[in-house]
Amino acid sequence: MAESEPTAPLDGPEAAMLDALFSQSPVGLHLLDTDLRVLRVNTATPAMRDVPVDDLLGRRFDEVYGLVDPDETMDLVRGVLDDGAPVVGHLVRAHHGDDFGKEYFHEVSVFRLQEPSGAVLGLAVAVVEVTAREEGRAREEVLRMTREQVGRTLDVVRTCQELVDVAVPLVADIAVVEVVDAVLRGDEPPLAPLPQDVPLRRAAFRGGDGPDEPQAHPLGDVRALPAPTPYTQALSDLRPRSVTLDDDLPWLVADPDRAAAIRAAGAHALVTAPLTVRDTVLGLISLYRTRRAEPYDENDVNLVLQLADHTALCIDNARRYTREHTIAATVQRQLLPRRPASRPALETAYLLLPSDSGGQWYDTIPLPGTRTALAVGGVVGEGLHAVAVMGQLRTVVRSLSDFDLEPDELLARLNDTATFLAAERATLPTSDPLHRQALAAHFAYAVYDPLTLTCTVAGAGDPSLVVIDADGSAEVHEVPSGALLGSAEGTPFAATTFTVPAGSLLILSDSRLPALGPSGDREAFRRLAGQAGRSLEDLRDDILYAVAADAEPGPTALLIVRTHAFPADRVAVWELPDAPTAAAAARRLVRDQLEQWEVAQETAFDTELIVSELVTNAVRYGSPPLQLRVINDRVLTCEVRDTSASAPHLRHSSVADEGGRGLFIVAQLAQDWGTRYSAEGKTIWTEQSRPG
Repeated sequence: MAESEPTAPLDGPEAAMLDALFSQSPVGLHLLDTDLRVLRVNTATPAMRDVPVDDLLGRRFDEVYGLVDPDETMDLVRGVLDDGAPVVGHLVRAHHGDDFGKEYFHEVSVFRLQEPSGAVLGLAVAVVEVTAREEGRAREEVLRMTREQVGRTLDVVRTCQELVDVAVPLVADIAVVEVVDAVLRGDEPPLAPLPQDVPLRRAAFRGGDGPDEPQAHPLGDVRALPAPTPYTQALSDLRPRSVTLDDDLPWLVADPDRAAAIRAAGAHALVTAPLTVRDTVLGLISLYRTRRAEPYDENDVNLVLQLADHTALCIDNARRYTREHTIAATVQRQLLPRRPASRPALETAYLLLPSDSGGQWYDTIPLPGTRTALAVGGVVGEGLHAVAVMGQLRTVVRSLSDFDLEPDELLARLNDTATFLAAERATLPTSDPLHRQALAAHFAYAVYDPLTLTCTVAGAGDPSLVVIDADGSAEVHEVPSGALLGSAEGTPFAATTFTVPAGSLLILSDSRLPALGPSGDREAFRRLAGQAGRSLEDLRDDILYAVAADAEPGPTALLIVRTHAFPADRVAVWELPDAPTAAAAARRLVRDQLEQWEVAQETAFDTELIVSELVTNAVRYGSPPLQLRVINDRVLTCEVRDTSASAPHLRHSSVADEGGRGLFIVAQLAQDWGTRYSAEGKTIWTEQSRPG
């Protein structure tokens, strides 16, 4: 066909330049007629070397070039022929010759040729191979995705899964990550070379066929790797291995399970690289190719090394976090009470909700007079440092409770300690991470008195207290609260007192408590109250499920309390006259009451003497009215109350002194004693242990 023959060269420099381009230019040039058949090609371009030109001329271009997507390319070229709008730098994939195992990238530019009259003559196509550039871009894209998507959490297994999700299908058709089992527990990784008996856990797997992809071992399987294989060699000298897989490889015999999976998947290429940090071995990454025919080259191996380095750092960070979290959780368990204390008029249960913070705590503290202090709080922050501060604050609360302070006064003293700790932290070197973390804690402290059926509470931060009566009515009490502990020196705190009927359920939390469910109403409270026969442990689980289902952020620590009426026959109260005869009257009343309670005679004698000294001091130094109360609980408690604010002092009298031994005698006879102040005056109390 005449139009398929190369046109005769024209005279002049234009023709010379055209001949030079088609015979010497490294850029692939193609001249197509209006039927998209090849009229002339550049024989100097590398892609045309060793290609017979006669096999190309006169044939349509999509018939002679191994286009990966010929329909798309044909539509592109026809569009230029029809409307004349050129296409510049369009990326086209193709195979070279008979090599269909590898795809090459070409940047194609297409221009329409036409006469001055407008008649269309054909197309000029310029082609530049950019395979190396595009593969480099693809590797950079893989690295970018790895930096963005791998290591987003401090979880070792999830980090491994993120890696295989990036690797398949961009780098491999099958990806496996195995991690030293001790690393998942946060332990120190072993030094290289990895001993052969160290077990590895299969942490992540992904294949092109999804869960149906053949696997040597299931996820979570823990076992040592058989040796010698490329995997054990990579873990020995910390160098990657790139292997072309076939049935003649002798090392496949050493690991028959893995060999069977390789054959079942049809894998033909493998690259395995160690996950290492500072000459320690964290694990192993193995990438296989099944669909992509080309083997792994040096550039691929370098890419896998970079993926392994990034992933190893992320795994090591997650391991360190796991280790610190484990240590913090262990220390927290040791610092918290083993079980909440139960009293005759009170039973308690606790609930620590899942949280990143490790500084939550709870406590139930027995107080004189059958009262119980309820404490719940949490330190802002996480890790071992938060747990350490929690232990310090809990110890201070325990110590301050021995002084029998009112809740608001105790919080003020506790805030002084927190402020001191915050000031100490502020003096740390600026390079210390703690220097940039302000110390603060939220806290709630309540005192329940079963004899008066009252509860006094104060808080720091935003605590809440819910009281559910036995009849099902629920009331959320506003807890007077100041700033977070440690955030401001001299912060004022306030307390409130309210009545708690016997048989009620109290829920004290360190932060605002949602209405126990996504609905936000109080129906959940009524349901809890209607389950009076259930144990607090079962109710605690119900509260956990309800709070966890709420979309709003909830508390991290709760105390659940069920109140009971204190037996009336185990309390005796008398009003005493403000007269010298008060001590004798008190001895007689106590003697008769202890006989009814069948208290041992020796204990009863000591109690009479204690009461006599306390009443004598109240008559001499106090102010009327005087009240005596004796409580028969886990210990025998004696209380003498008057309206004077004067403080008693224990002193040692000399031999010639006629008085001054009262409190000294009381301190010797009682197991414990102290003074409690209130707005109405003071109460001096003693506690005696009861034999048996």
